[in-house]
Amino acid sequence: MIILYCGAISGNLLIMVLYLVSKTLQSPMYFFITQLSLCDILVTTDIVPILLHTIMYGVSTMTLIGCFIQLSFFLLSDTSECFLLSVMSYDRYLAICNPLHYHSIMTHHFCVTSVRVIWLVAFILTLINIISIYSLHFCGPHIIDHFYCDYEPILQLSCSDTSIIQKMNLLLGFLIATGPFIIIVMSYVYIVMTVLKIPSNTRIHKAFSTCSSHLIVVSMFYGTLMAVYMFPTKGQSLTLSKILSLMYTVLTPLLNPIIYSLRNKDIKEAFLKLKCNNL
Repeated sequence: MIILYCGAISGNLLIMVLYLVSKTLQSPMYFFITQLSLCDILVTTDIVPILLHTIMYGVSTMTLIGCFIQLSFFLLSDTSECFLLSVMSYDRYLAICNPLHYHSIMTHHFCVTSVRVIWLVAFILTLINIISIYSLHFCGPHIIDHFYCDYEPILQLSCSDTSIIQKMNLLLGFLIATGPFIIIVMSYVYIVMTVLKIPSNTRIHKAFSTCSSHLIVVSMFYGTLMAVYMFPTKGQSLTLSKILSLMYTVLTPLLNPIIYSLRNKDIKEAFLKLKCNNL
């Protein structure tokens, strides 16, 4: 587990460093990838240290405030990642379907403003969630059979009526997860329609190769997200729920930088250049 944690942190930090030092990576796509790496570092750092403590000692104690803080960073990173993936799909849509206007729309100002709005909206939505949970009454037992403070396990600790909060959470979940997912699907429908009209097989391959990494990351993220949160938890065993959550919070942040590195020529070249300069 320590190896996975170090690998996830190192891989995502490397992506961010390469973007900062390499002139060839100064484009909107790589700027958004660095923000995605920031989300992965945030969620991994938030979850894994407590998980390691639980593995070593069999149990881990945390104050209620500490539990809310952990949940806050978890919700903030996940909400931001949902929005970032949708903006990245829009970036690919413009690059393939509307290339003549790509640079006039995807300016540095637009990208920075988009990221600021994403983090601000994610912070506001997270704050709404945390305030709503904090207003509940917790009467014990204060035991969570999970390796981090997730939304549903915390609600199960409350002896208050949580029906209103659950309905509100369903609405926020639609805005945070389903809304961006619809944007992603629509973007790739237009991308596929545009690519199929291209007469050259070489250009078709090039167009799909620019989207493949993003598609893999989206599939992993939303696949585990739906498995953990959108399917009925009563039909899952507790062990299965924990395994899916582990994939969602640890394995995905580890694989994201690997996927973008292995399938991206620019990142490979930037890494080799940085390596040669340090020799």
